[in-house]
Amino acid sequence: MASASSSSSYSNSPCAACKFLRRKCLPDCIFAPYFPPEEPQKFANVHKIFGASNVSKLLNEVQPHQREDAVNSLAYEAEARIKDPVYGCVGAISVLQRQVIRLQKELDATNADLMRYCNEGIPNSTTNLGRRNNSNNNNNLGEGGGGGFYYPPPSSSSAWSNEQ
Repeated sequence: MASASSSSSYSNSPCAACKFLRRKCLPDCIFAPYFPPEEPQKFANVHKIFGASNVSKLLNEVQPHQREDAVNSLAYEAEARIKDPVYGCVGAISVLQRQVIRLQKELDATNADLMRYCNEGIPNSTTNLGRRNNSNNNNNLGEGGGGGFYYPPPSSSSAWSNEQ
């Protein structure tokens, strides 16, 4: 009786590779652990891009504990090559990098807008600034007041200073 841990039962159903190649799936089939019969498109894509012979050679040269990662990489690259024959997964990486740059610019613009908004909220009356200067209260948001924004204290040479 076949073991339950195997992804394909050799006596019942051939692996996706052997089924695709129309050959008998033997107990020592190199493809069986990585191309289960439930995922026929995975092998079809890998075969279309790399060829069964090349994949077989590669799997035989790779250490057994690295084979699953190798197959996953081949399957990902094959799917990306089918979607974008010229650039493959490099094209997907480029799209994601451009998206990160665009989002970073959007975040910078939003932070600038937020800074402008917060700066407009600072009191502009001489009485409030005078009280602030006289009490030596450095309760700026950047100095432990929270919020993560730094508001510099009013300049001592400011026209609003009481030192005239």
